[in-house]
Amino acid sequence: MPVAIPMAKPERKDDLRLARKRMVDQLAHGEYAIHDRQVLEVMRTVPRHRFVSGQHLIKQAYGDSALPIGHRQTISQPWVVARMSELLAVGPEHSVLEIGTGSGYQTAILAHLARRVFSLERIAALAREAVGRMRELHLSNVKIQAFDGTVGWGGEAPFDRILVTAATPSPVPTPWLDQMAPDGIMVVPEGGLEHQRLVRYARSEGGLERCVFERVVFVPLIGRLGWQEGAKGG
Repeated sequence: MPVAIPMAKPERKDDLRLARKRMVDQLAHGEYAIHDRQVLEVMRTVPRHRFVSGQHLIKQAYGDSALPIGHRQTISQPWVVARMSELLAVGPEHSVLEIGTGSGYQTAILAHLARRVFSLERIAALAREAVGRMRELHLSNVKIQAFDGTVGWGGEAPFDRILVTAATPSPVPTPWLDQMAPDGIMVVPEGGLEHQRLVRYARSEGGLERCVFERVVFVPLIGRLGWQEGAKGG
């Protein structure tokens, strides 16, 4: 059965809503400001505290930091979620592939922006919990499977957008590039185990453009075309 994070007590709902508003305000006006108003509005809507691991972390849910979700995985810090969503440039007509569901927070953000979201998570327990959260939040345009994300999801390709939420070695797995639509965009944290750069791949008639952005730290992408099981990174 999916394991759901309990809702906050009624008397705390206003506090959590205010904390979420402060989080988004900081994203919009900080040193590395997020400018995509649609992304900011969605993050103002999605309750991040529903995606952290345990009641004891709820008070930390709206700080700009990564938090553990069990199984040696983390929920990314809000700025990273916002920045990757901004770079991905998701529209309501788009089909999105997400590699690395985790607790499902980034998945929920994408679900509010896209037509359909297909998300792969190699850890079955996390996939089951994320499915439960999607149901509780009435996000019916999401499909989650427990599978090796390094090979993509060929049966649902091509994808207008691909988002990867784990540290990916270079070059990126070929199946992801093969599953991009002709005008597709992919955002991936690419590099070594200790640190990576956000990289955006954009396909057009002229070929595949690769642009490098900020430095980030993610847990390793484990799978047949990724790192070996047991690899340690950020």
